Amino acid sequence: MLKQIPTKRPKTPLLDGIDSPENLRGLETDQLAKLADEVRAYMLYCVGKTGGHLGAGLGVVELTIALHYIFNTPTDRLVWDVGHQAYPHKILTGRRESMQTIRQAGGLAAFPARFESEYDTFGVGHSSTAISAALGMMVGRRMNGEDRKIIAVVGDGAMTAGLAFEAMNHAAHLEEDILVILNDNNMSIDHNIGGLSNYFGRLWASKSYNFVRAGGRKVLSKAPKMMRAAEQTENFMKGVLSRGTVFDQLGFNYMGIINGHSIPQLLEVLTNIKDLKGPQLLHVVTRKGKGYAESEGDDFGLHAIGKVAPVAGAKKPPQAKAKSSPTYSQVFGQWLCAAGRRDEKLVAITPAMGQGSGMVQFAKEFPDRYHDVAIAEQHALTFGAGLACEGVKPVVAIYSTFLQRGYDQLIHDITLQNLDVLFAIDRAGLVGEDGPTHAGSFDLTYLRCVPNIIVMAPSDEEETRLLLCTGYDHVGPAAVRYPRGKGPGVEMGDEWKTVPIGKAVRRREGGGVAILAFGSMVAPSLAVAEEFNATVYDMRFVKPIDEDAIRAAADSHELLVTIEENVIMGGAGSAVAEVLHRDGYRVPMLNLGLPDRFIEHGKPPEMLHDAGLDAEGIANSIREKLNAGQRDRRAM
Repeated sequence: MLKQIPTKRPKTPLLDGIDSPENLRGLETDQLAKLADEVRAYMLYCVGKTGGHLGAGLGVVELTIALHYIFNTPTDRLVWDVGHQAYPHKILTGRRESMQTIRQAGGLAAFPARFESEYDTFGVGHSSTAISAALGMMVGRRMNGEDRKIIAVVGDGAMTAGLAFEAMNHAAHLEEDILVILNDNNMSIDHNIGGLSNYFGRLWASKSYNFVRAGGRKVLSKAPKMMRAAEQTENFMKGVLSRGTVFDQLGFNYMGIINGHSIPQLLEVLTNIKDLKGPQLLHVVTRKGKGYAESEGDDFGLHAIGKVAPVAGAKKPPQAKAKSSPTYSQVFGQWLCAAGRRDEKLVAITPAMGQGSGMVQFAKEFPDRYHDVAIAEQHALTFGAGLACEGVKPVVAIYSTFLQRGYDQLIHDITLQNLDVLFAIDRAGLVGEDGPTHAGSFDLTYLRCVPNIIVMAPSDEEETRLLLCTGYDHVGPAAVRYPRGKGPGVEMGDEWKTVPIGKAVRRREGGGVAILAFGSMVAPSLAVAEEFNATVYDMRFVKPIDEDAIRAAADSHELLVTIEENVIMGGAGSAVAEVLHRDGYRVPMLNLGLPDRFIEHGKPPEMLHDAGLDAEGIANSIREKLNAGQRDRRAM
């Protein structure tokens, strides 16, 4: 077991000869364990240089090797769920030497991506999609008259989502030859929650069940002609020992439990089941963070890490002391605890994002009022709606990108019924290295078109606290969306205080240009305002928008500029334009925001620069607009 992350490239003679799974399949089986060690060491080295997801990939090294060894990829389709576990897959499929660019601008994507490799059969980022995608591939294969295997690798955490079960229900109906591999490491990003997780635990711990399964495997491997008799015996024992698995009841042939770190056992079982007909589910147990001491000892398998020092013990260059300020997630967590002490009716809900959303302290302080519902965004929202029906005040903490998955519930179950639910929307805007699958690019657009909801975008830490108080005291649906990371470092108060709903704040008085900035774009707007002697409004509210401020700006300025870290189409700038158009204003406008394309991964400052939303880009856009206006006037 490795006790530290290598800071020099480890020697990997076997791995160095593998540029594709075809090379892998040329190895002898007794070489594969050595290869697994090399993949693990090399992966640790690469992630140490770039930062990134660690634990899940370390846990599936042997499984990844076995799958590519037994199945004829890429003809056979290997569909990874989520993608945190796909680093070994990338290493073995021709991207070994590019791994040191992963999650970096212009480098490898953080997750499987179809544009990157023919071995990445489906692009992923959100969990629980693999079974649905694999089933679609199976039907497409049949329609095209092609002969290939389809394998979906799904984590036990992802199995808590309704989408996975919808797909399994459909698979049983279609009776396609799909193989689902349940990678059970008993943990996800946060602790696994719910009856299914408890069910896995009980099944895993059953010595009698493991004994029967081990014996059954030997029978099946040594005497194929006894397959039918063994299956009958096995089904009987399933009923006796476990009353039948949930997967059996869904129509899958359940097989397990297999040691996911035993290459001989994996090869034997995968060989025996690869040609079975109908829906199959293989239950494989792995250890998240396998092979690295620190990750094996971490509660979450050291899910992800930042960069490590390039040379162990090297003297670090002098650095300016970073300003001590909380992240927006920490601001929310502090506010949540304070609000929970103030109001015993407050209940906090999260779909498996408690740690990332800053809710750890609240969960400790108010365990009876904290509900992690697992990877089940739709349920999180409707569960909150049910609480609100009984006079409880739910606060749903959710990432912007994951709120998209509960959009129907947002509309139908909460806003349509005008229920008293507060949304704390984290990771709004561009999030960095995880790329477009995790960016919160659309929430202002998809929220402001929904009746009954109030939508707020704070510009700093104190504004976040004030708008959370405002949203909480408001009776009805309300949303506060804030970015990832730290704000500008504004000092925060601790008194409970609200602001007038739908009212902007003028942060700077100026002349010909008025900048109407939303949320995170207030700070760069203030930075460029001096050059143009611009008025700057912190709009605070996207819905209801401050119409008085918009009209006042239009009456006294020659150019209105709206800036938001959200797509331009249908966003906050569109709301401003709608007011001006309705009231007959003809003042020139410039709408700045995220362009109509997905912005690939990189450092957030680089991504904002690419989108023209840093101070330099904003200034350039305003300058060009003013110059264009002067040219138009001269041409008249």
